[in-house]
Amino acid sequence: MPNWELKKCCNHEQVVFLVTISVCTVVILALWRTILLMPFKLVTVFLHEASHAVACKLTCGHVEGIQVHADEGGSTQTRGGIYWFILPAGYLGSSFWGMVLILASTNLLTARIAAGCFAVALLVVLFVAKNWTLRGLCIGVMNSLFSVYDIYDDLISRRVNSSDAEKFAEVCPCPCNGVGWGVIWGFISFLFLCGAMYLGLVILS
Repeated sequence: MPNWELKKCCNHEQVVFLVTISVCTVVILALWRTILLMPFKLVTVFLHEASHAVACKLTCGHVEGIQVHADEGGSTQTRGGIYWFILPAGYLGSSFWGMVLILASTNLLTARIAAGCFAVALLVVLFVAKNWTLRGLCIGVMNSLFSVYDIYDDLISRRVNSSDAEKFAEVCPCPCNGVGWGVIWGFISFLFLCGAMYLGLVILS
């Protein structure tokens, strides 16, 4: 039975799991604005845009193309679908995939399955990519996610008028601006990260 209450935490594997996440977090924050993280940040952008595309398809829309740019920007061209569902799917979707990948890392078999699925997804996207940056990314880059900081950097610390949050604020009747939605999405992404850590400890107990 799973140890949902995490009694007698933490064994050796759980300690290694927590230390690894902590070290990764510190390294990512320290190197965030350096070129060393560029490939990983581009994959984060890819998952962000892919999440928009998935949300579009789930709401019966049509995905016309996905682009990832070398300047760490990206765009997904969609037609139809439910706009208020598609817009937040970028940040929240990449946070969700980050949680899935963290949980997959708790077991060698699931890590291999996740890596295989991700590789297949990249190969599929290779044929619908609209620019060469994304095509090159699909061919040769491994994956790492840290969406909480990405949301803070994109939506809260600096306000970009063309951001998903600003567009969402325009179509949502709730009295909240883009920064407000950035805070809300950042909190949800942080919950995904906390949930991944909790479930990882349960799995390793």
